[in-house]
Amino acid sequence: MTEFVKVSDLVKKLNLEVIYGEASSLDKKISTSDISRPGLELTGYFSYYSHDRIQLFGKKEMSFMEQMIPEERLIIMRRLFQEDTPAMVIARGLEFTPEVVDAAKEKNVPILRSPIATSRLSGEISSYLDDRLAPRTSVHGVLMDVYGLGVLIQGDSGIGKSETGLELIKRGHRLIADDRVDVYQKDELTLMGEPPKILEHLLEIRGVGIIDVMNLFGASAVRGSMQVQLAIYLEQWSKEKKYDRLGNEPEIVHIADVDVPQVRIPVKTGRNLSIIIEAAAMNYRAKSMGFDATKTFEERLSRLIIENSEE
Repeated sequence: MTEFVKVSDLVKKLNLEVIYGEASSLDKKISTSDISRPGLELTGYFSYYSHDRIQLFGKKEMSFMEQMIPEERLIIMRRLFQEDTPAMVIARGLEFTPEVVDAAKEKNVPILRSPIATSRLSGEISSYLDDRLAPRTSVHGVLMDVYGLGVLIQGDSGIGKSETGLELIKRGHRLIADDRVDVYQKDELTLMGEPPKILEHLLEIRGVGIIDVMNLFGASAVRGSMQVQLAIYLEQWSKEKKYDRLGNEPEIVHIADVDVPQVRIPVKTGRNLSIIIEAAAMNYRAKSMGFDATKTFEERLSRLIIENSEE
């Protein structure tokens, strides 16, 4: 889990203008994705004030402050800015008064500004912080972007996950993470996956070693993060085991509190796993769009049975 995000990271990500901010203030840590839009606080009511959050000011807040005399503004801003206040962000490119900067300097709170509308800016800040501060869980496997679908390839050690990932890369698909995938819940239904920094763009192939995918295949062969939409489990083929041949027995795997559909693929000499995974990804997408080949087959079989029974 990322325990904090530096203010400087937020500035860089959202291209914010730094009105005031020394190196030490831009190194301040943001530890919550919650945002505060001061309302009652501007009237002097601070009983439930969340001073450890980003303070977002829009047209409403700035207009209210313009009605105050300078001394009142300075008093309010001094109470708003605390040692652990990460930053003040002004939306819509609005102008500010000298008292804002004076109070910010006293508590070393950076003042940032964006031309974006207040509601949209609030959403962008929250979305970025939610992603960065969400609890991470590591799972073993290879995460690939296959036809725009996030496919997590899992299986026993030595089954050929990384080799299959390499074949998919050669076929034009993109690597997100190999061996260890950091996953986090973006919302109740969305699971995101990304590589640990130490393994970014790297792929381990037994007998060859570690290869840099971006260096060998180019920037188009890698991706920084991806929603995990389908899990593929590779297992050794066994003649004693009965496998689903029609695809009408969908499996679900629970990862980081999110249910992900899973397809089990038996590994046997002569099977081209990369092509099978491509087909599984396309079939999943087709089902998501309402085209279910299994259902079509069952309907045709039912009609054939009825026709034969009427003869």
